[in-house]
Amino acid sequence: MHFFVLLMELAGTAAFAVSGAMLGIRKRMDIFGICIMGLVTACGGGMLRDLFLGILPPAMFREPVYAATAVCASLLLFLAAKKGIIGEREALFERLTLVADSIGLGIFTASGAAITIHSGYGSNFFFCVFLGTVTGVGGGVIRDTLAGTPPYIFVKHIYACASIAGAMLCTFCWSRLGQNRSMIVCFLAVFATRLLAAKYRLSLPKAVPSGPV
Repeated sequence: MHFFVLLMELAGTAAFAVSGAMLGIRKRMDIFGICIMGLVTACGGGMLRDLFLGILPPAMFREPVYAATAVCASLLLFLAAKKGIIGEREALFERLTLVADSIGLGIFTASGAAITIHSGYGSNFFFCVFLGTVTGVGGGVIRDTLAGTPPYIFVKHIYACASIAGAMLCTFCWSRLGQNRSMIVCFLAVFATRLLAAKYRLSLPKAVPSGPV
């Protein structure tokens, strides 16, 4: 269990760090700010999950590889921006941010549900779905709050709902498909939903359907 989840979480950490660092670059933050944005996006959801489960200290402090991965990914984005690569290919990096954020959301939703089940709460469907969702979206909420923007999950496309659906799938399939397949199904469902929602501009109904957010 630990090796498979570790591999998925490291991939998700790098992906989420890229999306966080990109926001820091757009906000014209310095190198420290960009690294912090990448770090909180990548590790914030897992930290919240561990706090809910009573796992202290959280994994990001016990296993420095998570923080190191996030900071390295953020530094690479900073160097790309410093050399003008991002500015020259803005549309490409917009797509990169979308894909990276969708990968991170899918992976951390799956790992959040999996770790909750392995912590002994597999019979509590609601709790597994809740912590799967918190793990997936928590870092993004912290990121957006620090950046002074409305949290992405409340204003853009199908985001938290994709995470909820993925966590439900993972928990439901766990006893039927096993750990690895359930996590892969969850990841693919969240990833596909996010990309389709972005492509077709699908969003939940709003009280004010038009005008600036």
